Amino acid sequence: MLSSVARRQVFGADVISETHGRVRSTTIGVEGKDTTIVALNIRLLGLPVIEREGQVVAPPRGRKAWAVLAYVVLHDRQVSRRQLAELLFSEADDPLGALRWTFAELRRSIGSPGAFRGDPVMVGLSGVTIDVASIGTSDPSVLLSLRGELLEGLSVDGCPVFESWLTVERYRVSAAIEGRLRLAAIGLIASGRFDDAIAFASQTVSRNVLDEANHELLVRCLAGSGDETGAARQVAVCEDVMRREFGVAASPTLRAAARSRDSGRRLSLCDRSEVNSLLEAGRAAVAAGAMEAGLNCLYSAVDKAAKGTDGGLHGRTLVALGGALVHGVRGQDGEGAIVLHEAVRVGSSVGDHRTVTIACRELGFIEVQAGHRPTATEWLQRATDLAEDDDARASILGVRGMNVSDAGQYSEAIKLLSESVALAERCGDLRQQAWSLSILARAHMLRDERGQAVEAVDRSLELVDRQRWVAFRPWPLALKAELDLVGGSAEFVTEEIEQAWALSCQLGDPCWEGMTARVLGLLCAQRGDFVSAMTWLDAALRRCESVSDMYLWVKAYVLDSMIEVALATGDGARALQLTGSLTALAARCDMAEFVVRAQLHRWRLGDAGALEAARLLAADVDNPALHRLVERHRREQP
Repeated sequence: MLSSVARRQVFGADVISETHGRVRSTTIGVEGKDTTIVALNIRLLGLPVIEREGQVVAPPRGRKAWAVLAYVVLHDRQVSRRQLAELLFSEADDPLGALRWTFAELRRSIGSPGAFRGDPVMVGLSGVTIDVASIGTSDPSVLLSLRGELLEGLSVDGCPVFESWLTVERYRVSAAIEGRLRLAAIGLIASGRFDDAIAFASQTVSRNVLDEANHELLVRCLAGSGDETGAARQVAVCEDVMRREFGVAASPTLRAAARSRDSGRRLSLCDRSEVNSLLEAGRAAVAAGAMEAGLNCLYSAVDKAAKGTDGGLHGRTLVALGGALVHGVRGQDGEGAIVLHEAVRVGSSVGDHRTVTIACRELGFIEVQAGHRPTATEWLQRATDLAEDDDARASILGVRGMNVSDAGQYSEAIKLLSESVALAERCGDLRQQAWSLSILARAHMLRDERGQAVEAVDRSLELVDRQRWVAFRPWPLALKAELDLVGGSAEFVTEEIEQAWALSCQLGDPCWEGMTARVLGLLCAQRGDFVSAMTWLDAALRRCESVSDMYLWVKAYVLDSMIEVALATGDGARALQLTGSLTALAARCDMAEFVVRAQLHRWRLGDAGALEAARLLAADVDNPALHRLVERHRREQP
């Protein structure tokens, strides 16, 4: 995610508090002052409006007044007047005077003479509601009323840093709403309320029509409600979008979602011994890589367990099926999430904490891969609170470390991942050790702590080989190859990365293919063969985008490298197009480092304000390598 402190320092936009994924209160107050305004509502989604006691009040004069209001009200730390003046009034003859006039306008509209006083600015309001703060509300129906983008239609000429912030925040807020809508829809589907889920799924499509997973969710709702015609129509709409926008066919998962899995199936009564046999057979087949046979066993186990009275057994079959769908079959995260939601419901009803813990961890993992940082944090916190043994804690800590690492919070990630490795070692879970070590290696690599990164990835590979964990091997192998490439050991890279690429293709895993093709592209670029480099990077991006449930951090990593190569070859048009994609993706997925890198790319492409935005944003990303990169660009300024 964009770290909360970075947003506070740069732009003050902390619309929903990202600290531990919790939503901030909608009330704004100042200690020791009672300047209560009754029923004051500030709408920042869509055309901005101030309402007092249900009535729209005369807006403040000047477009910058809305910018100041958004900046100050959404900032959860005090903002200095000089900071505001430099941000929005730097071209005025008297920037501080222009800011004072703007605050007077806001006091008039809001009707509070005591508001926006002092330096740093004291907001001086209480009892204020802000529409964007309702994103995390416990009442999902509120989400259906959230329409439009942040400060819709507002732009401020001559304020490039503010414009950069507003662009990022619009993506981030929209993605936060989209994630909550998806969560509500999936929960309703899991409880069989398909008709109610349609409204939420429809809005996810409206907010992000280019995401195939949103179309798939709506198709599942329509099919489950019995609207086969509507489901087929939505499949056709999605296929047209995918072909027109990306030049690719929609995934087979989309059409499969239009068919109700239970249609025409006669369920037999539950026999516990038969269910247990199916459950164990399914787990064994999945572990051996026989996914179709394993899933068939698990589907049968779930169906039969649902007819019995043993809720614990039913929950265990659901969590096994959900985990297999998420980890074993690309493109099935949507169905997996629905199954896991049902596992949470069933497990909670019988007090089976272990089942609920596993399901919450898996749901958190799905959200991490999709870049839904707040909901990922909530699921993982719930899993943490329920975990009863070191096995469970080690796996949860690993996913939590992955989540905060993707968000650019590397120190916290290293702490969590190191603890995960230690717990996994203590309880003899070699695969969890290997997994957590690989994510730990990545965090050190991104911070340019090469020695620690090499040590961690070597340990990961040794454990992978000891376990013959072939399906996971391409990931640490790609990291190892990149470390060797950066460290000047190119002679080892070719063999390592070609082996990783071949294995990735054999496994058919788009994330592994994307990672390994990216390193092959970097290897070509280092040799000066930029044509081949871009060919490999194009292939990496295509592989990343070939499934609807891709790991979006990998896609951002690939895009960043593509921009570097495009800039190196003087292809400004391609670099600009790719930078737009990276900006949107990084903002939507709260990937702070890539937001900074996108701003640096924008500056190199001629955006004068992007370098300052990058500097301020980078201040809260605990990555010395990123700080050095920003400073190097600052020294290169004319």
